[in-house]
Amino acid sequence: MTTDAVGGVWVYASTLARALCQMGMEVSLVTLGPPPRGDQLESIAGISGLTLEITDLTLEWLDPEGRDLHRAADRLATIENRVKPDVIHLNSYREAMSTWRAPVLVVAHSCVRSWWLACRGEEPAEPRWFDYIANVHGGLSAADRWIAPTHSFRDKITELYRPESAGLVVHNGVEAHVSRTRKQPFILAAGRQWDEAKNLSILTDIAPRLAWPVRTNGPLGIGRDDRHAEGSPELPHTALLETMRCASVLASPAVYEPFGLTVLEAATAGCALVLSDIPTFRELWDGAALFVEPRDRDEWQAVLACLTHNDALRHDLQKRATLRARRYRLKATADAYAGLYRELAGSARTAAPRPHRQLAEVQP
Repeated sequence: MTTDAVGGVWVYASTLARALCQMGMEVSLVTLGPPPRGDQLESIAGISGLTLEITDLTLEWLDPEGRDLHRAADRLATIENRVKPDVIHLNSYREAMSTWRAPVLVVAHSCVRSWWLACRGEEPAEPRWFDYIANVHGGLSAADRWIAPTHSFRDKITELYRPESAGLVVHNGVEAHVSRTRKQPFILAAGRQWDEAKNLSILTDIAPRLAWPVRTNGPLGIGRDDRHAEGSPELPHTALLETMRCASVLASPAVYEPFGLTVLEAATAGCALVLSDIPTFRELWDGAALFVEPRDRDEWQAVLACLTHNDALRHDLQKRATLRARRYRLKATADAYAGLYRELAGSARTAAPRPHRQLAEVQP
């Protein structure tokens, strides 16, 4: 299973890997991009059946021209030949075009093209992104199966890339944590602060006019150590979960969010949810959250101010979010993936040998 350590994919992959290992599977977790931090490594230490391999391979969205693609194919092929896995689980796209012996599952967590359309209202125009788009299409089409975490995002990927096979939906899941921590009067906002998709600046702008403080958490830059930076650096995941247990409200004004794992974690921790009115959030949280137009500062200020003063509404939303979060449990996610793995591995054993995939040539 490939992963990166930059955003929510690490939380998704590491928690899923833990659950799969507890089911008796063996998982080789292979990182691409910047190496995991110490607290990320600690989170997977001692998991029986889990091995970790850290590479210096470039993340595809940081290498849109695909300059590192052939080196990645060689490195990953070497790992496959050594590990001999039954299934390849890729949390990225273009690597699916490599020559694999085992069947390949691709999970679509996000993509630059859909990000660009949501954030900037237009297609990326620089030629280097044409190569990226071609490789995303090639990876989706080369995979034996591809997955998205919501129907909304599955449909968007289908619309943009027209892959050769239909995608399936497997919701992300988290472990249930019983929280008896007394809620405190503050609003939490978590996400990559450098990512315009998270739209956290809107909360920074209105924070001085709210009765409660707004606490933001998230990295200030890619691959940076923000422990000594100004602002609100990224907490270790365990510390973030503890902060969620204390927070009364989670605000997410994202203009683009294919799933929103942080929102699910906050709901599980008993936070009232105030979310941007985008299709994925509506799909998951309609009836269990308040929705606000992502870029409307006045509406964000009014809704959050209302929640700080209206105890009955806030407590009702906390209960609704906690109840809805039970739909998205880690066990259900792990069971769904385990079933797909068994299906893919079984098909590979009974099917006739298939031709190896070949890397697509990147167009100038």
